[in-house]
Amino acid sequence: MLVLVVVLGRSELPFEDEDDDEHEDDENMSAERFPCGCTFVYSPDYYCDIGAHVFPTAKYRLVHQALLGDGDIPPERILAPEAASREDLLLVHTEEYVQDLLAFRHTRRTQCSEVPISEQIIRANLLGTGGTILCCRRALSEGFSMNLAGGFHHAFPDHAEGFCYINDIAVAIRRLRADGLAGRAAVVDLDVHQGNGTAFVFRSDPTVFTFSMHQENNYPVKQPGALDVGLEDGIGDEEYLQLLAAHLPEVLDVFRPELVVYQAGADPLADDQLGGLALTPKGLRRRDERVIGSCARRGIPVAGVLGGGYARNTQDTVRAHHETCRVMWEAGKQIADCRMPTVE
Repeated sequence: MLVLVVVLGRSELPFEDEDDDEHEDDENMSAERFPCGCTFVYSPDYYCDIGAHVFPTAKYRLVHQALLGDGDIPPERILAPEAASREDLLLVHTEEYVQDLLAFRHTRRTQCSEVPISEQIIRANLLGTGGTILCCRRALSEGFSMNLAGGFHHAFPDHAEGFCYINDIAVAIRRLRADGLAGRAAVVDLDVHQGNGTAFVFRSDPTVFTFSMHQENNYPVKQPGALDVGLEDGIGDEEYLQLLAAHLPEVLDVFRPELVVYQAGADPLADDQLGGLALTPKGLRRRDERVIGSCARRGIPVAGVLGGGYARNTQDTVRAHHETCRVMWEAGKQIADCRMPTVE
């Protein structure tokens, strides 16, 4: 199995196997630090028509419907975002690029995108970015929050890339910092594709730690983050989860973030059209339990975004995203009851 680990500059991390045993009895720590709860952020205008495309923008509505169908999430726990402002975008993106976006212009800065540009599409991106900002705010105040969109981690400060126009994760972290609400933040990016735009944005920022565990032989051209774990094609549940268990606790315990933004992509699933890993739905849920549970035991708020997911059957992607949301919701309930999520 090929595993490429790159650690740059900001900390020396002695990665060894860890099973989180030292945190399993820390129930009171998390209960005291969290006011207890989980919220979701959603707008019907997250959907936008991008034509015949591998990216299923209908998944946002379908995940929302699945959550409503569960019957145990009160309506007041699903919040509507405001669109990100021009000032928000300028915390990360260049003036020239923002001008192009807000005028829906096809230029050298926007033409790198693999989706069209239109008023509806940019409006959806602005709402998704506003959703991630709100999601991060709610995570800081409640412990857990999930944006039912977001994770556009390929967008760079001065140009679009992939399916991404606005780097919502970077904008949200910068917005919170500008408002004095967050110091150190970690991005835990478990999409099948490396978050190259996010890594580039924070490449010289010692207050943000970008951790990505992704398929190495896949899009995009990689940018060095604080910690990159590149995986061989076809890796399955057990190898994947062992590597996550080995690396994640060190990121949380050495860097000690005050907020984790979790890119919970569904595209590590086997047979994803744009991926080449081989996780099962159960393995993907165990991944989510590992991330969210590890943060909960340490009293670290978690803001989740959906990220990618391109299964041939869109319902497979929707079920995976729905499971991530359920893990987040259950973590909020468990904290409220002073119980920790179980990590297998």
